[in-house]
Amino acid sequence: MMARFMMKTIAFATASAMALAAPVAAQDSDFDPTVLQPVPTDFDPPRTSWGDPDLRGTFPIDNIASIPMQRPAQFGDRFYLTDEEYARRQDQYNASDERYEAEDEAGTIGFGHWVESDASGRRTSLLVSPANGQLPPMTEWAQERYQSGRSSWTPNTHFDWVDDFDTWDRCVTRGFPASMFPFRYNNGIRVMQAPGYVIISLEMIHDARVIPIVDGPEAAAAMRWPDDVHAWMGQSIGWWEGNTLVIETTNIEDGDSVSEDNIERGPSPLNMATMGVPPFNTIPTSEQATVLERLTMTGPDSIVYELTYSDPEVFTDSWTARLDWTRNEEYEFFEYACHEGNVQIRNYITAAAAGVENTEGGAAGGEGGGH
Repeated sequence: MMARFMMKTIAFATASAMALAAPVAAQDSDFDPTVLQPVPTDFDPPRTSWGDPDLRGTFPIDNIASIPMQRPAQFGDRFYLTDEEYARRQDQYNASDERYEAEDEAGTIGFGHWVESDASGRRTSLLVSPANGQLPPMTEWAQERYQSGRSSWTPNTHFDWVDDFDTWDRCVTRGFPASMFPFRYNNGIRVMQAPGYVIISLEMIHDARVIPIVDGPEAAAAMRWPDDVHAWMGQSIGWWEGNTLVIETTNIEDGDSVSEDNIERGPSPLNMATMGVPPFNTIPTSEQATVLERLTMTGPDSIVYELTYSDPEVFTDSWTARLDWTRNEEYEFFEYACHEGNVQIRNYITAAAAGVENTEGGAAGGEGGGH
């Protein structure tokens, strides 16, 4: 365990240094913070030996884990922080760093090591569409299931059996696209490539997305599974548009957190452990859910990752998040020791049987069942 934290210390220090290397330059007088800047496309990335843009590398997203999914009200219609707001965000990072160092000096390991953050850049939210920085309203059908769902994160839930828990509680998966968004830890993302394939490996639960690369959307449509075939992470097929990798995902496992049939229960498309996401992990997923991702290298050590989610049975409109990935080849993946059969689920059920109720939502310390 100590080795794990020592390596995380090295990785975090490197990532922090990279994040702070860019000067906090005063914003241009012409700069309009209410206008989303386009993704730069002038970088010519290196090529693999078979000629594709080379995206390979490790891109942990710890450095954006402090940016909320939805825009806090105080930022109004602004996509970006002012110089003063950014300075305050840096102060928060410095406080996190100081807690980390204090634990090292005291010979202890606590939340200073476990919950790490840094300045995270100038963005006010990960969501860039809708322009107000808020998730679109849920449909009436989805809202009813969201409010009625059960997981270790919902308050006043009596845990009788495994169907009272979500797929992350049971250490199966965070689901998709929830797995692509930051958490408080285990935020490693590693991109690998082979002729005809891109693999996106995730540290949390060690999900790995093996994505075939085809000539375009028509070829992708021809490869689609039948409508009644689903997977936790869906079926992802990609193609190149210039230097941008486009990935379309369909056939995502659908379901909700209401059903008492485990086969009918599906993961939430957004995980509440990502800052600024609705609570409870009970947003349903319908068979119409689709995801479109775009990965664009904007420099030798940076990728802009965009994700558009559409599920007309659940959300009244589609929404788009933009995440800035930063290369950190010193970052190490470690065992994610949450597994199916973890004793925590049994403990929830036996505690409930003994009359100990979950009134607040989440386990002791605010985490969910397997965490």
